[in-house]
Amino acid sequence: MFEKVNPAHPDKIADRIAGALVDLAYKSERNPRIAVEVLIGHGTCHIIAETSVQLSIDDVTAAVHRIAGFLNVDYSEVPQDVHLSRNQSGAIRCGDNGIFKGVPVTAEQKELVSVATDIYNAYPFDGKYIIDNGRVIICQSNAKADHLREIYPAAEINPLGDWTGGTDVDTGATNRKLGSDMADSVTGGGLHGKDLSKADVSVNIYAWLKAQETGKPVQFCCAIGDETVGGIPYEEIVETARAYIKSVGGFEAFAEWGLV
Repeated sequence: MFEKVNPAHPDKIADRIAGALVDLAYKSERNPRIAVEVLIGHGTCHIIAETSVQLSIDDVTAAVHRIAGFLNVDYSEVPQDVHLSRNQSGAIRCGDNGIFKGVPVTAEQKELVSVATDIYNAYPFDGKYIIDNGRVIICQSNAKADHLREIYPAAEINPLGDWTGGTDVDTGATNRKLGSDMADSVTGGGLHGKDLSKADVSVNIYAWLKAQETGKPVQFCCAIGDETVGGIPYEEIVETARAYIKSVGGFEAFAEWGLV
């Protein structure tokens, strides 16, 4: 059983905005410290950013308007906590506590991701897709249901009928669709809106990559300040995650579909 949402889902819009702000921070510093929370809906985007890098309100507003349309932007920026900043002084140390489990992606999950991607390319609007032991449910807004039934005759298409979707119908919040982003993998935190020092980002990515590589679940546990996680230097984990984020096009692009 697996649910996938596309980049136009309100929660993913929130993730993408948070990722865009992290990208802005990385343009200023190689290793910024930033954590962004986004709540969006019904004409307004609320953002709280705890950051070591001051972001231009013009750049923040431009990112929101580019991703979500011309909404009112309520932006609050505060510096990172002094104790958390001190933890990162002088070495690459784990920036959070957590438990993490990477799990190989199944053929069924890959199939649903392919379906979601194909539909989104045709209908770039709010959509959600579910697969459960062969049962496929497609909920795609602003779509021609008859067209989708022709392509996916065995699927259930828009069970509630036509709908418009988006942030005027629903609200979105950062990291609310981790099941869509990680499938069977498990995290004690959130993937989006955070810099690479956060275990929520780097250890999750590292565990997921190792699970795909080995074909077996991979588990880690860490405490804030750790310089190794599971016997692996934390700096190595961070650099592996950095390379992955770069390979997909940055934090905003990563937020579009997550790890799966």
